[in-house]
Amino acid sequence: MLFSITAILLTIALARLYQIRSGNKLRRDALLDELGVSVSDRNQKRVVGFFHPYCNAGGGGERVLWTAVAFIQRTEPDIITVVYSGDTDATKEEIIRKVKSRFDIELAPSTLHFIFLQKRHLVADATWPRFTLLGQSIGSMVLAWEAMCAFIPDLYIDSMGYAFTFHVVKLLGGIPVGAYVHYPTISTDMLTRVRTRQSTYANAGAISSSNVLSTGKLLYYRLFMYLYSHALRRAPFIMVNSSWTKSHIDSILQHMDTLLDYLYFFTPLALLDFFYRPNPPRASRIVYPPCDTREMINFSLGHRERIILSIAQFRPEKNHKAQVEAFAKLLEVYPQYRDDKSVKLVLLGGSRNADDAARVEQLRSMAKQLHVEEYVHFVVNAEYPEMLDWLSKSSIGLSTMIDEHFGINIVEYMAAGVIPVTHASGGPLNDIVIPFNGRPTGFHATTPEMYAETFHKVFSLDEEEEIELRTRARVWAVQRFSQEEFEKGWSESGWRAELR
Repeated sequence: MLFSITAILLTIALARLYQIRSGNKLRRDALLDELGVSVSDRNQKRVVGFFHPYCNAGGGGERVLWTAVAFIQRTEPDIITVVYSGDTDATKEEIIRKVKSRFDIELAPSTLHFIFLQKRHLVADATWPRFTLLGQSIGSMVLAWEAMCAFIPDLYIDSMGYAFTFHVVKLLGGIPVGAYVHYPTISTDMLTRVRTRQSTYANAGAISSSNVLSTGKLLYYRLFMYLYSHALRRAPFIMVNSSWTKSHIDSILQHMDTLLDYLYFFTPLALLDFFYRPNPPRASRIVYPPCDTREMINFSLGHRERIILSIAQFRPEKNHKAQVEAFAKLLEVYPQYRDDKSVKLVLLGGSRNADDAARVEQLRSMAKQLHVEEYVHFVVNAEYPEMLDWLSKSSIGLSTMIDEHFGINIVEYMAAGVIPVTHASGGPLNDIVIPFNGRPTGFHATTPEMYAETFHKVFSLDEEEEIELRTRARVWAVQRFSQEEFEKGWSESGWRAELR
């Protein structure tokens, strides 16, 4: 009986798989028709699909996506790029205009197509208040199923961190996959925080204070780490954005768990391995995100206003609360700044949804409770020219995210002549705000008191020392994190060899 049921289910699954793959030729012809590709040119065309459900968010990850797409359009005229987006409230034309407005990147509509996905809510934080990592990963697989049913490209690149989609893409499409990883979905640092019972935004106090709950979460993380490592190994090429991300991804690629290996053998994923044997890379490759500094490098380095500028999407991990706390501490310890009405904290960032908007309101309330509301300004969903204006006149660029994977905003600070003050972790500590020619390019801190002292230190620099620091930071940033360097790294990543 069980064998018969299994045989029936397998037959149905194979029939559905055949239906999806055989129907893709019609969908491909329809796509090329829409883009105006002649019948005679179709055989030489190849399609690269980018899985980026929040492609219209306007953050650093989106700059990477659109720089890569624009580079492919400019250098590979026979490649069509398809972006799987969940931005159903925008049209192709509106997204292209926003990319130009936010990043000053020109996209050619003739070789760009969007497939709008209806189930993006399945990867939203709010959908999974518990078991968020697992829930979002399962949700991403459902979203990838929707994507492959709509269109199967010749090469699939996840540019937003949804490695679990590789299983679905390999099953339904049988095509090569790759990734640009901004941040590992799970890391050894996360396991350490749970093991040592540290309370963070990803490890609630109710869990960190309980031995039983912490043990349970540690087991959950162990299982998830194992599954994540198997997903990553399906990609023959993996690009990462910093040395911090690389160390974690390389460790995950080598992750082993004997007990879970045995249990894995009895899962459907093991059957997928039989048909599509993984060819994982030995290591990931660092391709630093691009920073368009063409306008920023022309900003004057002198006569800056006493503005502490934060550029970051209003997401929980960006830790804006720490920024308000640090600024309040500055005014508490150095009351002379409270009398100086020119001193202000400007929080500039994108608000993607209702959750982000709610966080902005919480920050406003927090500023009021700390009696600094008249000094704290919010600039939400700013256009690119407005962001440039703030960069041109600010003194300090602030980032408080713990284990920030890279930090394009920090590179922008430095290129614009804004002195960076960042959390002493991740990419800002190891890749960006590091000595240049043996001298500092910015500062690091970890507590509100340390941030406040650093703000005061910057505001107290004499003019000559201040100009020298801004100059060093600018030269280093422009030299190391240019668009040209990104394009070179992208070309050498191995993605082109996978496009048959």
